[in-house]
Amino acid sequence: MSIPSRDTANESTGAAPRASQPAVVTFSFDGRPFEAAPGQSVGAALVSGGVTAWRSTRNGARPRGLYCGIGVCFDCLVMVDGASNQRACLVEVREGMQIEGSYPKEQGVRA
Repeated sequence: MSIPSRDTANESTGAAPRASQPAVVTFSFDGRPFEAAPGQSVGAALVSGGVTAWRSTRNGARPRGLYCGIGVCFDCLVMVDGASNQRACLVEVREGMQIEGSYPKEQGVRA
């Protein structure tokens, strides 16, 4: 038994076909432009762009970024379009999204 493609599935259910996705989604992180693949999480897009830490711990100011990658921990918190405490591993990157980290830029880890 074969699995129908998305277009075939849409035709069989009567749903409107999806518009084609762009090849690249652009967003900003701390004011710098980045590109990501459509459907990629914010965390994956940041790591792909060379950013491995975007916040720090309250005690000791240790760098934090992706840890579990599935939404269980809260190490990857970012501000997304003004909404604070968003888990970067769970939020899908969208065109024009503005993301802010809280790791001090002078520490040199944030890209």
